[in-house]
Amino acid sequence: MSSERLAHDGVLRLAMWSGPRNLSTAFMRSWENRDDTVVVDEPFYAHYLFTTGVDHPGRNEVLASQPTDWRVVVQQLLAPLPADVRILFQKQMAHHLLPDMGRDWLGAMTHAFLIRDPHSMVASLEGKLGSFDLLQTGLTQQVEIFEQVAQRTGRAPPVLDTDDLLQRPEPMLRALCTALDVPFSTRMLAWPAGPRETDGVWAKHWYDRVEASTGFEPPPPTTERKPLPPALTDIEARCRPLYERLRVHRLHA
Repeated sequence: MSSERLAHDGVLRLAMWSGPRNLSTAFMRSWENRDDTVVVDEPFYAHYLFTTGVDHPGRNEVLASQPTDWRVVVQQLLAPLPADVRILFQKQMAHHLLPDMGRDWLGAMTHAFLIRDPHSMVASLEGKLGSFDLLQTGLTQQVEIFEQVAQRTGRAPPVLDTDDLLQRPEPMLRALCTALDVPFSTRMLAWPAGPRETDGVWAKHWYDRVEASTGFEPPPPTTERKPLPPALTDIEARCRPLYERLRVHRLHA
């Protein structure tokens, strides 16, 4: 690992910015299966729910399970880790980065982005939340974070499209590891089924499919996509240019 990507303790603190229904939990499984990595599942979720008042499944459990002050969460993300840990993988939901939160701490992290075609994303999110707005997809915030990181570092941070990942898991994971200057591990390609102690308390509401998974599954053909209802068509259309803004920088393998 290059020294510019490492904190003073030698740990790569990787903030992987995603939105809901972007394959982010399976991706967390992939990184957690490495020997040198520990993971954190959506560390700002309680702060997000507390500040916005949004009513998500298991809201009270989430609020009781995490600090509701974002500053405390940042301190936890920067806290020392065991000597054998080289990577702290943070599954970060971009829409959890609210306007009230400071941004200075972002400079202590290495950033990467996980995106998904808006048609598939909004259809999946509707199945979990019913109604939602553009901000709840996380794409607006992903673009904001991406542009801030690119401006600060002078280069585009890595972007991984889930369609590419599902079609070519090993080449795409290798490309991401290269971009992050970390060694690739074949352990990232498969993992045991079941829940994890590191999963958030909201897992029972959101993680049914990933708990049954043991690896990345090929995506369904686009010909099997069902038309979106009018309300989702409007959100998908507003998501599309934001997605394309990030997709132009996606990794290739």
